[in-house]
Amino acid sequence: MKGKIMVVEDTEEVRELLSKILKVGGYEPILKSSAAELKESFSDTQPDIMFLDLVLPDGDGLELLPLIKRQWPETEVIVLTGNATFDAAVEATKRGAYHFQNKPFDPKALLVQVERALEHKRLTEEASNLRQALTTMSGTTSPIFQSPSMKNVVRTIERVAPSDVSILITGESGTGKEVIADLIHTLSPRNKGPIIKINCAALPRELIESELFGSVKGAFTGANVDRDGLFRQAEGGTLLLDEISEMPIDTQSKLLRVLQEKEVRPVGGRTSYKTDCRIIAATNRKPDEAIKDGKLREDLYYRISAISVHLPPLRERREDILPLANAFLRKFAAQANRNITGFSESAGEKLRAFDWPGNVRQLQNEVQRAVLMSEGTQIDVPDLSIIGAPGPEGEVQDLTLMEAMERNTIMQVLKETGGNKLETARRLGIGRQTLYNKIKIYGIET
Repeated sequence: MKGKIMVVEDTEEVRELLSKILKVGGYEPILKSSAAELKESFSDTQPDIMFLDLVLPDGDGLELLPLIKRQWPETEVIVLTGNATFDAAVEATKRGAYHFQNKPFDPKALLVQVERALEHKRLTEEASNLRQALTTMSGTTSPIFQSPSMKNVVRTIERVAPSDVSILITGESGTGKEVIADLIHTLSPRNKGPIIKINCAALPRELIESELFGSVKGAFTGANVDRDGLFRQAEGGTLLLDEISEMPIDTQSKLLRVLQEKEVRPVGGRTSYKTDCRIIAATNRKPDEAIKDGKLREDLYYRISAISVHLPPLRERREDILPLANAFLRKFAAQANRNITGFSESAGEKLRAFDWPGNVRQLQNEVQRAVLMSEGTQIDVPDLSIIGAPGPEGEVQDLTLMEAMERNTIMQVLKETGGNKLETARRLGIGRQTLYNKIKIYGIET
């Protein structure tokens, strides 16, 4: 199963329909018919996603939202309603809802929404974990970043964050681009407003414009009510456009016009409204190559990159590896209630010598695993899962055991699908761009 999804809905027909749709999508549905049944389940493992009916026989969905987010902070809540209003949608979002879903719903669109919610949950958790470890990166006592390149990044951020200038963050997957965006927002005068994030690679082509700019009722099939876009949701705050080079070119031209005129027109709308949010964009592609390959408009690039911040991969700043690893170690040892004080000298050398194709994210996962596997008060070499695996030209590259298994699984499914990446991604239950990134990281020939 790809995830546990709780459905809190009093109408049996809707509850069973959702259950069938979720099972077809490969998810495990957990069905509840009332607020009382929901509250009884708070002692259970939290679900990944929850569909919450706005009107229950013994409770109001809006009033339940804060309680749910306190009990299960990592659960993404999608509110269900048969009588949507703009005010209710805004209030639900303020109280922690991820999305506002109207009844009746299209099964395919619903599964797309679930996939996006899971991706948002994963990215949020990764960013939160990275952010906790990086909070001391510019501190005066044992700062995490020791490399000159990252010290320059920190100085640049501290200098430009208070302004409203657009910023482009570049770097390989796992280098912490979203964490840097969070830091910029936190250090800016807009920190009282929201920071809204969109992964441009995770959205289907037909949905990205309505997601960004909003839509009016009747603009397309399924548009049953007026819907705010992310520009309006980010009003007074920051909008992060992650993987912007994966945005369709025609949408990039519309985005450029919005940035130039500071006005947004919803899909199907006749009038525009002023927008006031700071733009931060991010990409794991090299901008010049993305422009050359026709993936990024050159004029949009110049508009979003008044300031460019590049996050170098870990292999190019090995001075940061052990400080980062020790920060992760302290965090995960405390979580697991383990008395682990550090790394042995040989384990530290192995970490420093490792190329970390998945960068900070991979290092974090490796340290978490080592904390759980270690039996002593120090992490030693046998506690690490780094092994050799064949690279694209037959050379050996460093991969953890889990990554080697993942690499082999991807290669096997690619073989079964005749190299069809879209079908491979579907079978693996991951996004298309996620598959592309893994193919690149693992050096898989396709």
